Amino acid sequence: MGQASNELLWRPSQECINNSELNRFMTFVNRENDQEFNSYQALYNWSISDKQTFWSDIWNFFEVRGKKGESVLINENQMPGAQWFPESKLNFAENLLKKVDNTLAIVERGEHGQRITLSYQELYEQVSQCAQYLEKLGITKGDVVAGFLPNCRYSVICMLATASLGAIWTSCSPDFGINGVLDRFAQTQPKVLFANDGYYYGGKTIYSLDRVKSIADNLNSLKATIIVPYLNDTDKQASGLSVESYIAWAEVLKCDKDKTINFEPMDFASPLYVLYSSGTTGKPKCIIHSVGGTLLQHLKELAIHSNVQENTKLFYYTTCGWMMWNWLVSGLALGATLVLFDGSPFHPSQSILFDVADEEAIEVFGASAKYYAACEKFNLKPASTHNLSTVQAFLSTGSPLSHESFEYLYRDVKKDVCVSSISGGTDIISCFALGNPCLPVYKGELQCIGLGMDVGFFDDAGNVLDQGKGELVCKQTFPSMPTGFWNDEGNEKYRSAYFSRYDNTWAHGDYGEVRHHSTPQQTGVIIHGRSDAVLNPGGVRIGTAEIYRQVEKIDEVFESIAIGQHWQDDVRVILFVRLQEGLNLDQELIDRIKTSIRQNTTPRHVPSKILQVNDIPRTLSGKIVELAVRKVVHNEAVNNTEALANPEALALYKDLPELQS
Repeated sequence: MGQASNELLWRPSQECINNSELNRFMTFVNRENDQEFNSYQALYNWSISDKQTFWSDIWNFFEVRGKKGESVLINENQMPGAQWFPESKLNFAENLLKKVDNTLAIVERGEHGQRITLSYQELYEQVSQCAQYLEKLGITKGDVVAGFLPNCRYSVICMLATASLGAIWTSCSPDFGINGVLDRFAQTQPKVLFANDGYYYGGKTIYSLDRVKSIADNLNSLKATIIVPYLNDTDKQASGLSVESYIAWAEVLKCDKDKTINFEPMDFASPLYVLYSSGTTGKPKCIIHSVGGTLLQHLKELAIHSNVQENTKLFYYTTCGWMMWNWLVSGLALGATLVLFDGSPFHPSQSILFDVADEEAIEVFGASAKYYAACEKFNLKPASTHNLSTVQAFLSTGSPLSHESFEYLYRDVKKDVCVSSISGGTDIISCFALGNPCLPVYKGELQCIGLGMDVGFFDDAGNVLDQGKGELVCKQTFPSMPTGFWNDEGNEKYRSAYFSRYDNTWAHGDYGEVRHHSTPQQTGVIIHGRSDAVLNPGGVRIGTAEIYRQVEKIDEVFESIAIGQHWQDDVRVILFVRLQEGLNLDQELIDRIKTSIRQNTTPRHVPSKILQVNDIPRTLSGKIVELAVRKVVHNEAVNNTEALANPEALALYKDLPELQS
């Protein structure tokens, strides 16, 4: 077994373990199945070997509302093709609105400076009003409703109203350009569009109505466009839409708030969400996620792996264009309080999210790996400037959390906290590897593989690797697999995306490895980057995260991006660095970067060229795009720049004389 040499950073107290949802679930499983599991590894092994009982127990433990049926799984060895809970009937919104009382459901914060709250009672009432209005518009089971909205209470209300009717929700954040929105919504043909009048970012007011008009004009499927008011009264702008062409949110609120919601019973596999791939290599894929699969997986991950309980203050910095929004909102099914934030994570001050964490007593705090890296570069030290006494876990995703960011969080943010790097994606609306409140944290590692997820790493020939780097795969079916892609005849694109590489096995497109620990028995995971971005100099496969880890510990470097350039019948590694404000790349810094990489990895990892750039292109959810940069360097077309937050940055990589020799 590959033994980990990584440094132990945190170990949970016995009290923390005893009071965890994971411990409560293990007690439940032992009682229901006459078992004596006393470790996570034992529970995990059982969840894989007896997956039908495990997922049935998840349903029962969380008291899912609906009819479960007798059968848990048919065609269990077919991937795709397996069917979970084929006799069940349930409604997603009903399970998120089980709680109807005066406790807090939503706290909305953001650059607008306001603090707006909704109790579970108020949330239920507004969802009821919105659902009634959608019914008046003729929305019914299977119709698509779209949101072009910031991360605010309206996006949650509109999604729940849509789901209550058995309709399908799809969304983009308002920072998407017109073509980016149309590339997505034109494929799914929504009948109703919810949009906002504008939003705030980085101290600027950005007006949306002109873009909303262009989007609505180009969606022939629309029956109605409903505008929600997000801007402060002092910032409102005269509408570019005629009164006849849209409906004000005030009309929705005229519906009867006391009317009980009639939740439409749905099949387990009925579509709930359409999510979109980043679309950096062509038109975004429209990925369909099911009612039941999404609910069960999110309940498991939020409660058992993230220790979210009733009234837990749950925060994730996200937009409605990223799957972490869908994941966050499912916290309502556990009776948690969602803390929503929209705007720049560094405005009006660089510490704004930590300020909110203190002010709202956040217990589970989530953001991207890039956010934490930026906090360190900004020299933020919340451990000495903030309280953060309520925070029990820091979650991170979007890209691998570097060793340095692990160290930063424990050194400069909070010492006694569970740092959980989590990894999965839009493709599965959930995670393959993630956190665990009952296991230690080792530097650079994701704590465990998720319960019920038969994850491994394969070599090119399809052999399971017990040590060494390979392709992340899932060897058995799981409930949150997509039910398919939108408008994909015969599931051809779907099969090609995940099942063409290895027979009857999900190939996720991540490159990584497992790490084994003996006390306690623990299988951690390290993710080295996306498989399609893996560098291959001299035939040796290198994950880009291995390079970033070494480069970004150097103070002068703000961030970096590495690609492989075809050169003289081989591939050479090219590293682009964005330096701290006002700095220039000189030979001394180049030598220091190369030395850091060589000493901490291998000579193969050392870039042939290191070049300074002023910006690094990224998707709207903040992920850097190695593939797009690689295409520009090789004079290939980048098909869909609308998927990028800063497409103009691509020009910085075109026809560089330094790459011609």
